[in-house]
Amino acid sequence: MAVLPLEAQLPRIRSPRASLGLAGRPTPRRIAVLSVHTSPLDQPGTGDAGGMNVYVTEVAERLARRGVEVEVFTRATSRDLPPSVEMAPGVTVQHITAGPFQGLAKEDLPGQLCAVAGGVLRAEASRPEGWYDLVQSHYWLSGQVGYLAAERWDVPLVHAMHTMAKVKNLSIAEGDKPEPDGRVIGEQQVVDASDRLLANTDAEAAQLIDLYGADPAKVAVVNPGVDLDVFSPRGRPAARRRVGLRDDAVVLLFVGRIQPLKAPDVLVRAAASMVAAQPSLRERLQVVVCGGPSGTGLEQPHALQELAASLGVDDIVRFVPPVDRVRLADWYRAADVCVVPSYNESFGLVAVEAQACGTPVVAARVGGLPTAVADGVSGLLVDGHDPAVWADTLCGLVTDPARVRLMSQAAVGHAARFGWDATADATLEVYRDAMASRGRLVVAAP
Repeated sequence: MAVLPLEAQLPRIRSPRASLGLAGRPTPRRIAVLSVHTSPLDQPGTGDAGGMNVYVTEVAERLARRGVEVEVFTRATSRDLPPSVEMAPGVTVQHITAGPFQGLAKEDLPGQLCAVAGGVLRAEASRPEGWYDLVQSHYWLSGQVGYLAAERWDVPLVHAMHTMAKVKNLSIAEGDKPEPDGRVIGEQQVVDASDRLLANTDAEAAQLIDLYGADPAKVAVVNPGVDLDVFSPRGRPAARRRVGLRDDAVVLLFVGRIQPLKAPDVLVRAAASMVAAQPSLRERLQVVVCGGPSGTGLEQPHALQELAASLGVDDIVRFVPPVDRVRLADWYRAADVCVVPSYNESFGLVAVEAQACGTPVVAARVGGLPTAVADGVSGLLVDGHDPAVWADTLCGLVTDPARVRLMSQAAVGHAARFGWDATADATLEVYRDAMASRGRLVVAAP
């Protein structure tokens, strides 16, 4: 018997029109979204806040516009936070008290999951029976709470991994630590308990199936998106003036949390090789690192600055703290190239945001980045993390302005494929599918 390729086995939720017309398709009225270890209200780029925060925020707001009431549950990290915050019309963030407000590392959160689950269940208990129609959890910590809540409420659980321990442990950055067995076991439990698993790309779907034994029928590929209104090409010279860069500078930009997994050190080392090979480049080369220490990077928060100094390139490396989206868009527009040298990315929102602003991307050929970047068209993919290889690739690109211009034009078109509206529509289809498989029919809010 012929075996279908993986791509043919997976549900492809690409078009919002895929099954909207089917009679009797249930649509959730209210959903509980779990984002335990990081709040959608946090500023991405430092601590544990990153692409997942953007994902949760963007999809929640768009689901609300489609008539789905969204409550996001997250752990309170300050006693000054109100119990409930309206993030947007139809979207509420609920702060659950669990453990100390500050100083609790993500690695220590498993010990507080019982308290988080208790807070979530109490919130539902104060509402009329059947208040939530579905649970959506993000990251394995949330999945642990999510499968308990979904079982208690007898509703479907839809889970998004974002990152996976088994995948990260296949390619560990120098100086980083492997993910513990406890996380691997916890992820497996969530995979087994979920009604549907959202994968950012075909590659992530394959990892769920191959490494965790997920049922292909329960895995749906839904690409994340980009806010095409905020991230758009609006002129490099003006952007450079706003962020304080010279018009003639050659600008390489890194955006993200400063930790071994994201590999900003690869860019700093590559920059040192570039100016060593082409001394005249030093006068114009500007490396910008936009982000803050996170994860194991917190153990040596100034390690990257010290590396730049030891390599003699601290004069051309500029460190910028995390900024809001409007300012971030200017940094993307101001750059000649955005560099994403991560050891693993489930998708690579930074890469798509940069391309939406008309900036080519040079990225590692890992995870979802081959989907986020059109190799040779909107950017370049690099195998491995050898700084010398990265230096050659970057030098070859920035010294060819005509090629940069062509890639810049192609980047805008490539990024246009990834709008958050399409992500929200596709996600809603997965919710409908999960509810239909449970035989849940929701017609109108009480």
